[in-house]
Amino acid sequence: MTISESYIYLREARFHARHGVFPQERTVGGDFTVSLRVKANVALAVDHDAVDVTVNYATLYDIVKHEMSIPSDLLEHVAGRIGRAIFERFPEVPSLQVSVTKVNPPMGADCEGVGVELHLTR
Repeated sequence: MTISESYIYLREARFHARHGVFPQERTVGGDFTVSLRVKANVALAVDHDAVDVTVNYATLYDIVKHEMSIPSDLLEHVAGRIGRAIFERFPEVPSLQVSVTKVNPPMGADCEGVGVELHLTR
């Protein structure tokens, strides 16, 4: 068996955070979701049932949780910080996708959310 590509993902993790350009967003905060798709070679984990030979999704979550706790004006900035932190922690990761969604944006629109998605490579 050959694995042609493999990814570790985190899908729509929910956070209450204080991101935004308006003062009330920084004071009251809002709800956000974050999704990741991290390219990772999982061949060793397929053969050796051990977490230390793969990209640990619990560690990915901890990275996202930390970065979401730091208020920023722009979601682009938050997503970029998340990507940088993942690359720093996991040097074996060649690329990843990260999306950050503001669930209820204060702009008078009836929508499920607004956000940013970055496709990052080393």
